[in-house]
Amino acid sequence: MNYIEYDFKVSPLEPTVEILIAELGEVGFESFVENEEGVLAYIQQADWNESVLEDIQILQSSEFEISFTSKVIKQVNWNIEWEKNFEQIEVDGIVSIRAPFHQNPNLTYDIVIEPKMSFGTGHHETTHMMIQHLLELDLKDKKVLDMGSGTGILAIFAEMRGAKPIDAIDIDEWCFENSIENVERNNCKNISIYQGDVQLLKDKNYDLIIANINRNVLLADMSQYAKCLNSKGILLLSGFYIDDILILKDETSKHGLKIINQKERNNWVSLKLVKE
Repeated sequence: MNYIEYDFKVSPLEPTVEILIAELGEVGFESFVENEEGVLAYIQQADWNESVLEDIQILQSSEFEISFTSKVIKQVNWNIEWEKNFEQIEVDGIVSIRAPFHQNPNLTYDIVIEPKMSFGTGHHETTHMMIQHLLELDLKDKKVLDMGSGTGILAIFAEMRGAKPIDAIDIDEWCFENSIENVERNNCKNISIYQGDVQLLKDKNYDLIIANINRNVLLADMSQYAKCLNSKGILLLSGFYIDDILILKDETSKHGLKIINQKERNNWVSLKLVKE
């Protein structure tokens, strides 16, 4: 699977990059890597068309200076791009998420993943908050779904916290294959990995659902999450911005899901909901 990389040079950096990432996420861009000049944005070539930037309002604004170039990133190069930009994550001095080439900081929990997909700055923020939510929950013997599992980080951590069994689902073939590798790398025994979407959730039920995706996918799949969640079950959502909270709250309330906690990190948000 090839990706299109857009290299945006912006001025001023703030709030330009923040607004630009939010608008790009609305039209299908999946991953972002911020840098000193702006941001690298990635979209699957299959989802790209020549008019993809037409609805990006900030590009038409005279308040910001934005220029960009684009190129195709072939699948064979994606791992290199990921590794080049991936930074080790530490959460609350308790959890480390690192690649094999990082030194082990010897925290309570150590998750090792081999880079095979983009894990940009935005993903760092959402993963950080989801890890914090999972640290606060009693996961012993809880049945868990990690939807949009990516590298499998959150499913792996859920098992470390005592959850079982765990389903990890992602529509992307590279994520599916990478999750298998990372689950084995972390010696996990209770995680089943699937390639697909919400169609795989028919007749499933869970005590906890983790969905760290993007706003549009969350809204489209919310009804299915609610159907699969046991009474008093917990739903953790992330992958969106503060401005998205109201529309997500409207949708979740339709399905008997109540927001009981909220975390914010650099304008990214993670919500904890319970099924009433």
